[in-house]
Amino acid sequence: MSGEGAPRISVDGTGLKVAVVAAQWHTTVMNGLVDGALRALTDAGVGDVPVVRVPGSFELPVAAARIAPTHDAVVALGVVIRGDTPHFDYVCQAATMGLTDVSVRTGTPVGFGVLTCDTEEQALARAGLPGSREDKGHEAATAALATVLALQEFHPLLPPL
Repeated sequence: MSGEGAPRISVDGTGLKVAVVAAQWHTTVMNGLVDGALRALTDAGVGDVPVVRVPGSFELPVAAARIAPTHDAVVALGVVIRGDTPHFDYVCQAATMGLTDVSVRTGTPVGFGVLTCDTEEQALARAGLPGSREDKGHEAATAALATVLALQEFHPLLPPL
């Protein structure tokens, strides 16, 4: 998906409790994603953001599930690059379904910053590094904050979980 049509979102996250859960594979890409997420959270006024590092994208849902009940939002960051086997498909599906389940089950927004790319070049182009055309870590954090704020605005209308 290109960045075409993406909304321009400005949020104030002052007072919100947010954690970042990040995979360790593909260090350069992951460092860019984490930096972008932390920059977005800092710019929005969120302080003291813990960063929990897990081995890979497959492990993101279990970490997010443990953290979600005590935080207003979780930002999940990872990268999966296609290889020669169907492993890519299984990891991408597990991460996506798992993080969706965490968000829906707990009611805690999960910013989805898991890159699923065919090549390392595609991942680098989305990592928020110098020369990258997109900053998916920043986008995931901003989306999580915007969702928290939208839910808070309509809280009286929402049924309990």
